[in-house]
Amino acid sequence: MANLMQRSLPLTTTRTPVLQFLRFRGKINIQRPKEPHYERARVVAVTQPKYPELPKARSCFQTRAERTKEQLENPYNEIIAREVRNWLNHSQLVAIFHLNSITADEIFRVRVQLHKQNLHLKSYGRKIIDQAVTGTPYEAIMPLFHSNHCIVFSPNQQQIGALLKITRRVPQMVLLGGIVEKTLLSRNELMAYAQMPNLQGAQAQLVQTLNLAAGQLVQHLQTHQVNLVQVLDVHAKGNGDTNTNTTETADES
Repeated sequence: MANLMQRSLPLTTTRTPVLQFLRFRGKINIQRPKEPHYERARVVAVTQPKYPELPKARSCFQTRAERTKEQLENPYNEIIAREVRNWLNHSQLVAIFHLNSITADEIFRVRVQLHKQNLHLKSYGRKIIDQAVTGTPYEAIMPLFHSNHCIVFSPNQQQIGALLKITRRVPQMVLLGGIVEKTLLSRNELMAYAQMPNLQGAQAQLVQTLNLAAGQLVQHLQTHQVNLVQVLDVHAKGNGDTNTNTTETADES
C-alpha cells in the first residue's frame, strides 16, 4: 500500500500491486453450509430442474395387509406349505419342541438318532406353518410357533417313548405339545401316553379280562351242579360203606 501512495514517482511509472492472502476466520461446515444471500437464493430456486412426476404404482393404493398377502403368495412357499400339510396328514405322531440355542453339530447328532428310530426332525418358518395349517383341523397349533421351534414327525405313534428318551438327553429341546392320532395333546398328556402299553399289550389285557369274566360266569353256572355231584358222591360212598359193614356182620354170624 505504501508503494501505491508514493507521489514522488512519475505518473508514467507502472506499479505492481501487492497481493496478500488471508485465511478464512471460521471453519467451513460442509454438512450444514451457510444459507446463500437472498438474491442468490432466488437465482438458485429459479434454476432448479423440474422433473415430471412418475406414475404411482398400484401398491401405493393398497393397504398394508393386502401388500403382505401378496408377498406371502410365493410359489416356493406354497410348495413347502404343501409338504408340511402332507407331513401332518400322514403322521400318527407329531411333537412340537421349543428350540433354545444349540450348535449345528448337536442338532445333527439329534437328527441322526431320531432318524434311526423312524423319527424325522424338521424346522420351518412361522409364515409357512401358518400358510400350511390355515383352514385345516391343525390350526389350533399356531400359538406354539411364536419362537424358534422344531417339529418331529413319525408314522408310528408308539415311538413316543423313544422320542422322549432321546430328547431327554438334549436340554435345548423343550417339549411343548403334540398331535397323536389327529388329537392335540399337551406335554403332560404326551408323558402319560408314553407310559401306556402298546396296542398289542392293550389287546392282550382286554382278551385276558374277557376270558376271566367268561370263566367266572361258567364257574358260577356250574356251582350248583358241582355241589350236587359232590353230595351225591358222598352219599353213594356212605351207602356203600354201610352195605359192606352189613355183609361182614352177616358172614360172621
